[in-house]
This record gives sequence, structure tokens and C-alpha cells, in this order.
Amino acid sequence: MKQRRSAGSRIAVYPGTFDPVTNGHLDLIRRAAELFPRVIVGVAVTNSKETLFSVEERVEFLRRATRAIKPVTVLPMEGLAVKFARIHKAPVILRGLRMLSDFEYEFQLALTNRQLDPTIETVFLMPSAEYSYLSSRLIKEAASLGADVRGLIPKFVVPRLQEKLGR
Repeated sequence: MKQRRSAGSRIAVYPGTFDPVTNGHLDLIRRAAELFPRVIVGVAVTNSKETLFSVEERVEFLRRATRAIKPVTVLPMEGLAVKFARIHKAPVILRGLRMLSDFEYEFQLALTNRQLDPTIETVFLMPSAEYSYLSSRLIKEAASLGADVRGLIPKFVVPRLQEKLGR
């Protein structure tokens, strides 16, 4: 078994698609910033999921939304989260668990990541209760049907989302 990285280098990587960033994502980022000396948000450049927003737009949204949260850095992330964590010398991958339905997938992902790099630990955080149901997919679906999503995503993202959805 490989030796884990030093706890003194407690950098946490929070990978995701963030399409778009939700207030639930921001809740996790804020709370992670209280737990870790440095948090790197990795915005996935993905081919497996079709995204509404480009990686550049998603990085821009997150940088703007996390500007006041120290010490958060937002970067585009290509490839595997464990590779991204390794590149940034992060011993922790942060994942959010909203509902029990998330657990099975997240558990499989964490075990796969551990197999790929046993020196990197996955840490799960639960969102605050008011954000426990939020997902980017549901936000996009609700907005596409005309729902008012203000209060669920950052205010400055709302008009961009409506524009993308042709509303």
C-alpha cells in the first residue's frame, strides 16, 4: 500500500461539471474553504457529458462566484480527477452527497479513485439542508420550462442561463 500524502499539504480538489454552478456547489466550496487551507475547484472539460455552457463560461461563473472565498482557485480540469489532484499535489478529492441516491455512484467513484491512486483520499460533504435537492440538471430543466431559478444559482448566471435556453 502506498503511503498517503502529508496532512500538512491539505489541498482539496473539488471536481465537477458545474453546468451551471448552483448555490449548493457554492455552499460546499464555502464550507470546504473553512476545512482546508487551499481548495482548487476543477471545472471538467468533458466529452462524456454534453454541457450547456462552455468550460470557459463555467470557469468564469465559478471565479466570479467564489471571488470572496479565500483560498479558492478555479481551474479547468482535463481528464481524471485523481490526475488533476496529483498535478496540484492535493491529497484530497472533495465530493458532495445530496441524497441517498448519490451515494452508490459516489462510493464507486471514490473506490475507483483509490484504486487509481491510493495516496489520494476522497472526502464527502453534505450540503446545507436548503440545498440538498439542488442539481445543475434540475436547474436547467426547470429553467427550460419557465421556472424562476433565482435564489438557486448566482444572480449573474440567471440571464445567461435564460439566454442559452432561448427564454
